[in-house]
Amino acid sequence: MLLKGKKVLVAGVANRSSIAWAIAEAILREGGQVALTYQNQRLEARVRELAESVDPKLPCYELDASNSEQTAAVAAEIGKDWGSLDGLVHSIAFAQKEDLTPGILKTSLEGWNMALHVSAYTLVELTRAMMPLLEKSESGSVLTLTYDTAKVYPNYNVMGIAKATLEAAMRYACWDAGKQQVRVNAVSAGPIKTLAARGISGFGKMLEEGARKSPMGRNVGADEVGNAAAFLLSPHASGITGQVIYVDAGQSIMGVSAAESSG
Repeated sequence: MLLKGKKVLVAGVANRSSIAWAIAEAILREGGQVALTYQNQRLEARVRELAESVDPKLPCYELDASNSEQTAAVAAEIGKDWGSLDGLVHSIAFAQKEDLTPGILKTSLEGWNMALHVSAYTLVELTRAMMPLLEKSESGSVLTLTYDTAKVYPNYNVMGIAKATLEAAMRYACWDAGKQQVRVNAVSAGPIKTLAARGISGFGKMLEEGARKSPMGRNVGADEVGNAAAFLLSPHASGITGQVIYVDAGQSIMGVSAAESSG
C-alpha cells in the first residue's frame, strides 16, 4: 500500500494498452485514488469505460493539455473535488506522422513547434497549474514519461528531440518545484506496444532489437512501468527528484546485442 490515501491525477490515458492506464492501475493497487483525463470527446467513452471498470465514481476530466484554458479549468475542478493533490502523471506526447518518418532535416517548423509544445511544454504548464494543489501534500510528486533520448532512432526524429526537451524541462521544473518540496521525475520505458507506438514506422523492429539487446533478453511490460511509477510517486521515493529512471530491462546500457558481442 505504497500510496494509501494519496490522490493522483493521471493525464493522457487513451485506451487499455496505454502506459498511463498501467500506471493508474498500479496506483489503485497500492491504495491510491486516481483521477483521469481524456483528450477530447472522441476518447471520452473509452476512458470512462476504463474508469468505471475499476470504480464507477472515479473522476474523469476533459483535457487538451495544449489548451491553457482547459488546463486551468481542470486544476480548478480538482481543487473543488479533492482540495489537494499528491501526484501528477504527465503521459502526453504528439507529433504529426509526416514529421516522424522523412527525417529531421525535412521536419516543418509547424511540426517542430507542435511536437515540442504538446510533448514538452505541457509538462511545464500542467505542473504550474497543479502546484497550488501539490503544495498541500506532504509528499507531492510529478512524473512524466520519456524514451531513451541519448540515442538516435530512425523514424522517431522530432519526437526524440521533443522527449529530450521534456527531460530538460523536467529537471528545471524539479528545481522550481523543490522549493515547495514537490518532486519531479521521469520514467524512460523500453518499447511497448501502445496506440502511440503504432505511429512509428518500423516499431516492430524496435521491439525485436530491444529484446535482443536487453541483458534480460526481453522487453518490458506496461505493468512494470506502472510499478516503478507507483514507487516514484510514493513517499518511499522522497529523496529522488530530477531523475530519469530507466525501466527497459537494461536495453539502454547496451552498445551491441548479446548475439553481436558473443560473435
